[in-house]
Amino acid sequence: MNLTAFVAGAVLAVSPVFPAAQLQEIVDSGGASTAVLRVGDRASTAGPITPDAYFRIGSVTKTFVATVILQLVDEQRVRLDDPIERYLPGVVPDGERITVRQVLDHTSGIYDYAHDPGWSTNRWRGDDRFRHYEPAQLLEVAFSHPPYFEPGAGWHYSNTNYIVAGLLIERVTGRSYGEEIVRRIIRPLRLVHTSLPGDRPGLPEPHAPGYTSVDGKLVDATRMNPSLDWAAGEMVSTTADVNRFFEALFAARLTSKAALAEMRRYVPATDLFDYGLGLQRFRLPCGTTAEGHSGEILGYTTYSTHTGATHATLSYNPLPGGDPSSAVIALFTAIHCD
Repeated sequence: MNLTAFVAGAVLAVSPVFPAAQLQEIVDSGGASTAVLRVGDRASTAGPITPDAYFRIGSVTKTFVATVILQLVDEQRVRLDDPIERYLPGVVPDGERITVRQVLDHTSGIYDYAHDPGWSTNRWRGDDRFRHYEPAQLLEVAFSHPPYFEPGAGWHYSNTNYIVAGLLIERVTGRSYGEEIVRRIIRPLRLVHTSLPGDRPGLPEPHAPGYTSVDGKLVDATRMNPSLDWAAGEMVSTTADVNRFFEALFAARLTSKAALAEMRRYVPATDLFDYGLGLQRFRLPCGTTAEGHSGEILGYTTYSTHTGATHATLSYNPLPGGDPSSAVIALFTAIHCD
């Protein structure tokens, strides 16, 4: 999604009230079929959808994964500046030079398998969208390419990093990464509408369909096997559950304050955001920053943004050819800027 207006610092109307007009504009602009916004305990919708609708939250999954690893750091079972080779011997090429921290903040240089044709859930894959993928298959694709740069010498978003992170959780705990997310986050916070679907292709009800364009025709892309994303982006949730998760995270209810501070050690990433350990720090046109994460998977987009005073999660169903970026920026500016 192109959010260049962030960089341009466009002058946007700021409203102290719930930004219902900006939410409706996301749909009216032709950029989405439906949208749900939750600010704190208040929710609003645009298009034919209910506030409790389920969405694929894509890369917001990465924050859950990073949180579990920081819990393992708190338990002294993982150290951020240890080489990944210590925990996953023989799995990552040059793993003795790549640290756990570099995996979590995307400074490892490891190639993103999702950049290979047919290996991204952000694109239509025909019947392949129902295939099961093992993490080892995803790593094989990634490691068939040279790294982007030497470890620590740059920043490049790579879903492969979080496949490695998921395997790290499994090796250290002896349980699946999904079981650990359920045991450590979902159950304690009572996130009853949050799940890791594995091979299940559908979404719980209620949900709005996700669409894409195939040969110029609008196609329902809702059903897919999300194992291609695995620990990099398979989760399903609601705006209420995502808000509750981030509220607990930033209140240091899921990790120690020291571990949360490590998650918030941001490195320069793009013109739009800096990146920590499973966290993005977004720069708004007014100069305010908001922390959280974004997620995108075919037919579904989520932005969860948080400041000390305000917790806001937006999920919507983008339409092919549409560009709701201006309305999205206006919405978050209205929420977070005084």
